[in-house]
Amino acid sequence: MKILVTGARGFVGRNLVSQLHTIRDGKDRRVLTLPLVGEAGGGLEVFEYDIDSTPEELDRYCAEADFVFNLAGVNRPENPEDFRKGNFGFASTLLDTLKKHGNRCPVMLSSSIQATLIGRYAGHPYGESKKAGEELFFEYAKETGTKVLVYRFPNLFGKWCRPNYNSAVATFCHNIANDLPIQVNDPAVELELLYIDDLVDEMIAALQGKEHHCDYDGINPSPCGEGKGGADGRYCYVPHTHKVTLGQIVDLLNQFKAQPQTLVIPEIPDGSFAKALYSTYLSYLPKEKVAFPLKMNVDPRGSFTELVKSTNVGQVSINISKPGITKGEHWHNTKWEQFIVVKGHGLIQQRKLGTDEVIEFEVNGDKIEAVHMLPGYTHNIINLSDTEELVTVMYCNECFDPNRPDTFFEKVNG
Repeated sequence: MKILVTGARGFVGRNLVSQLHTIRDGKDRRVLTLPLVGEAGGGLEVFEYDIDSTPEELDRYCAEADFVFNLAGVNRPENPEDFRKGNFGFASTLLDTLKKHGNRCPVMLSSSIQATLIGRYAGHPYGESKKAGEELFFEYAKETGTKVLVYRFPNLFGKWCRPNYNSAVATFCHNIANDLPIQVNDPAVELELLYIDDLVDEMIAALQGKEHHCDYDGINPSPCGEGKGGADGRYCYVPHTHKVTLGQIVDLLNQFKAQPQTLVIPEIPDGSFAKALYSTYLSYLPKEKVAFPLKMNVDPRGSFTELVKSTNVGQVSINISKPGITKGEHWHNTKWEQFIVVKGHGLIQQRKLGTDEVIEFEVNGDKIEAVHMLPGYTHNIINLSDTEELVTVMYCNECFDPNRPDTFFEKVNG
């Protein structure tokens, strides 16, 4: 299957092309089990067209393509008249070239919610140029019988998005990551945001004939015939978006920025805006912030270092014990831990308070396992080696609170 991506080096194009390459190379197992449009099996070739490509390349690509993603467009030209030239003019050239070769392969158009021309979008040259491009595609479908997929995207964000261009999220991520100022006039302003991975997933679904169709009620998509690949609904849309205020975005980004100092990972459940934003923020970190030091608490017995914390699920630390050393000798009421020895040879002992019964677990880095430290049991960990350090990953279900430590000294062996 041969796929033409126009605007291949733009934000959406780069992400889509990269994912198509992983499919081509057999590295994306999510989609390999599903047939592609017009393809019972076999290889995948990606034609990458961008601003410095030649007319001859476009001509060849249009002659051979089995599917076209038209992502080329202009967002912020110096001259407003260039909106129409970049968004309508190229679309016209693309469709004319496909018609010239009699190529009736499916064609996708990247449009914008601004093409609704409603409310604050009314009368803007960008929205008008996008609307003109949409109508051009619909007329092309009517004339040729070709399947066209017109997507009106809301605000986009994700890795490789250009800051100080057309994405407030990209600008905020870049500036906060690089200690630059940001400006928020009204933190209560709400944005509808589409994460690049969700967009790319929808593009892969479109290749498989499983695009999501809709009509529009104002600026809101009205789903119809979802995932059926039928003709229901004039437009297509990505079903998973996020509605969030500017103030919420900035608050999350400031939490992410502080993480190397606090070690606290904010809540980032699967599918959440916070998870997508955190990954986006990290992609803008300068080299000098990619690595950061951790505070090692060192004494003659070895060291203890907190690695990461969460307000809801506790913290993870690394403990290093020198040869022959015993650590611990304490118990907890509600707090519980897991000890996971990853290097060395050790012994974990636990004794239920008020009894003489000791339970023991011999552990070593050659057979990694997790051992629960039980509430109400005083416990220790002993390095049995005379020469080798004992390295233990320690998980605790709550972050350490010096004002309420829930940690009480008592030896395991009287």
